[in-house]
Amino acid sequence: MDTQLISKVLQKVRRYVFPLLSIDEITGTKILSRNDLLHIGSVYGGWVVPQNLLNAESICYCVGCGEDITFDLGLIEKFDCHVYGFDPTPRAIKYVKKHTAQNEQYHFFDIGLWDQEEKLRFYAPKNQDHVSHSALNLQQTEEFFEAKVDRLANIMQKNGHKHIDLLKLDIEGAEYKVVNSIIEDKLDIKILCIEYDEANNALNPDYKNRIKQSVASLVDFGYSIVYTQANQPGNFTFIKDA
Repeated sequence: MDTQLISKVLQKVRRYVFPLLSIDEITGTKILSRNDLLHIGSVYGGWVVPQNLLNAESICYCVGCGEDITFDLGLIEKFDCHVYGFDPTPRAIKYVKKHTAQNEQYHFFDIGLWDQEEKLRFYAPKNQDHVSHSALNLQQTEEFFEAKVDRLANIMQKNGHKHIDLLKLDIEGAEYKVVNSIIEDKLDIKILCIEYDEANNALNPDYKNRIKQSVASLVDFGYSIVYTQANQPGNFTFIKDA
């Protein structure tokens, strides 16, 4: 059989059959069914979370704010919890401070996440209207700024947090290193909302294997996928198995 025909058939299976079987299209991983999933935030910046696992005592870290924090503020509005936002991008810093200055439940830090404490270059997107910069230089540009980054375990310790109820990662390729650090440090995190940005800006054709390996490492660590966003390829919601 022609290899191109086989490829087309497999693509159609992933696109149309996998959703019916509750299987993620990118990784082939089973999606756990829940009846408490709720979308919070805008179409662009929102996420789907299991609402029964969150309450006013929840500690939520939202890493990668950009110029859309409807999810962050939606968590506060829905659950009356405290949210900790992180983004080193100058435009994001200005935006977040403007929209959260009077919100005592929103705590902002102008640093990025990585697997160690250091200073990194963050490279600009090709479209200057976009705000998100990448330490991995996903879009292969030359303009950059430098900013401090730190390991999640260090940040939690500085904030006096021994666990996190929800962690959102929208960090333009740095998610691989952060996921590895979470597993290495055996961090106690109940819900993970992760955007694997290579699903939209791949460094090379092997990007799906990198995403598969990262997701598999989380599954091995005890997480289950409970939702993938059809309108945002590469967006996963995980929960830690009890």
